[in-house]
Amino acid sequence: MKIHPGDFRAGRHVDLDKWPTRIKPVYASKDDYQEKLADHVARLDEQQQRLYASNKYALLVIFQAMDAAGKDGVIRHVLSGVNPQGCQVFSFKHPSATELAHDFLWRTTRDLPERGKIGVFNRSYYEEVLIARVHPEILAAENLPDAGKDVWEERFRSINSLERHLHANGTRVIKFFLHLSKEEQRQRFLARIDEPDKNWKFNEGDIEERKFWKDYMHAYEQAMSATSNKQAPWYIVPADDKESARLIVSQLIVKTLEGLKMSYPPTTPARRRALQVIRTQLAGKAR
Repeated sequence: MKIHPGDFRAGRHVDLDKWPTRIKPVYASKDDYQEKLADHVARLDEQQQRLYASNKYALLVIFQAMDAAGKDGVIRHVLSGVNPQGCQVFSFKHPSATELAHDFLWRTTRDLPERGKIGVFNRSYYEEVLIARVHPEILAAENLPDAGKDVWEERFRSINSLERHLHANGTRVIKFFLHLSKEEQRQRFLARIDEPDKNWKFNEGDIEERKFWKDYMHAYEQAMSATSNKQAPWYIVPADDKESARLIVSQLIVKTLEGLKMSYPPTTPARRRALQVIRTQLAGKAR
């Protein structure tokens, strides 16, 4: 199966019931999966080097999903071949007291990638229109002067403004929702309980969050409908098959970077002459 970005790109009216959580595998076999992933990782590494050398752009990759959807696995496998100095991963959990005392974009804005680097957000500022919407007590803890019914629309406007600002200043934003079925989540939770090596992954609180599944789906639909656009697209990735999800994500990241048509900075004639002088000196010392 060939991966077309448009097949996974969210539009302005997202209905998650109409989006599959599983599709025909995008790989023919386990070996084919490994070969395709290795190709994507190698291309991503090459593009990351160009990103760093050209020093014009940054890339922000955002992952959002329900628990056990495979965010950590995607990040680990897709970015396995990228120079650690050129890629930073940040994970955002429940906000601290200090973070709650600031505006909702403050804690993530501090970790935006600089030019030449890839920044990965495992969860992000979108938590403020997702979990804060499902659990009103979180919004209440932010002690806003006016948190009326328009708060979500206001936050969507703030997010869109931020992402337009980032794009205008060279940061490309690409956002992934790993679309997991409730049944597949149940199976993965069972595996975390049944397999001793996975016990550490299981969190009893995740079971409580399952009770709010419909509320979360509504919050995701509203958030993606309001904030998916050409400059900062959302991609809804079927996540029941981990291998397909990794290939889809890696391919879309590579396509985003290749679309920038970056190149290494050209060397001027004067610079070439200076390098030749240095080379001659070094060659002479070697003898």
